[in-house]
Amino acid sequence: MTATKTRAGRLPAITIARSEHARLSNLADMLAERDPQAAELLAAELDRAKIVDDARMAPGIVRMGSVAEFRIDDEAPQSAELVFPKDADISRQRISVLTPVGAALLGMSAGQSIEWAARDGKGRRLSVIAVHEAAPDAARAS
Repeated sequence: MTATKTRAGRLPAITIARSEHARLSNLADMLAERDPQAAELLAAELDRAKIVDDARMAPGIVRMGSVAEFRIDDEAPQSAELVFPKDADISRQRISVLTPVGAALLGMSAGQSIEWAARDGKGRRLSVIAVHEAAPDAARAS
């Protein structure tokens, strides 16, 4: 996924908790040789994020362990929990932060949308409908 600018001409603002930013940065660094495309995708999202102290993280922002309700293009809405790769299980609606959709969800809040070009070159649009808070230890699990 290469994110593209929104109709307003820029990517949506995203916010990430300091502890999650550190863990996800380490994950991207570890993946750089094994899966450079996933590492680059995650690193790009982390680079543009506003980083805040964990205690100051506002509610309603997609974090690790959050359940996001979202829509891709004009498809039916769906829900998924954002998780670290080892916890991903699509049959349980647990999506890895290393997937294009997972990376797109990271740091977004309800009402925000992001556009990107899929592998086939077709433009896609993900819109966040609602965010349900992460379980208390979700960010530390894994």
